[in-house]
Amino acid sequence: MPAQVHHITHPLVQHKLTLMRNKEASSTTFRTLLGELAMLMAYEVTRDTPTQLVEIETPLEKMMSPMIDGKKLVFASILRAGNGMLDGLLRVVPSARIGHVGLYRDPQTLQAVEYFYKMPGDLTERDVIAVDPMLATGHSAVAALTRLKADKPRSLKFLCLLAAPEGLKTLTAAHPDVPIYTAAIDRELNDHGYILPGLGDAGDRIFGTK
Repeated sequence: MPAQVHHITHPLVQHKLTLMRNKEASSTTFRTLLGELAMLMAYEVTRDTPTQLVEIETPLEKMMSPMIDGKKLVFASILRAGNGMLDGLLRVVPSARIGHVGLYRDPQTLQAVEYFYKMPGDLTERDVIAVDPMLATGHSAVAALTRLKADKPRSLKFLCLLAAPEGLKTLTAAHPDVPIYTAAIDRELNDHGYILPGLGDAGDRIFGTK
């Protein structure tokens, strides 16, 4: 894998992902596990967030201590499944701003079509993490990152649960400067663009739809 791909192999992450893959997991269980996984993965994807020293006063004395530098972080949810990861991410970074990128995949071409885009202001001074549980063909992720780059964020990353080799190849070719964080790199895509062995359609399992 290219150096920009970060495979998060922590045992807790892998254990919870296995529970999510089980077809018998209910929507409630699936949503709960997704939130827990997003929370755990947030520690990895924010590991290199810039900090600055500020002066504070403890109960005993004054000291210089690190705090996150710059304007508040932005989680950019790629609709609709990306929303399932927000609660877990916000437990770790409750002050983060939230943006949305609305995309759907054309069933014939498998290409991403944009229908909604809303971000906080001043992205040039903010670090943005785009989130979507699945990186399958990679077309939606490429389109979302291309759209986000037009607003010139201070930095940009992509966070997902599962990635297919095809999607990683597409995304790294289109955006070689964007780090990718994933809990699993699965075997392949099937003829319908679904990840194998995968976990099914993440959006349907989150929201209980078909």
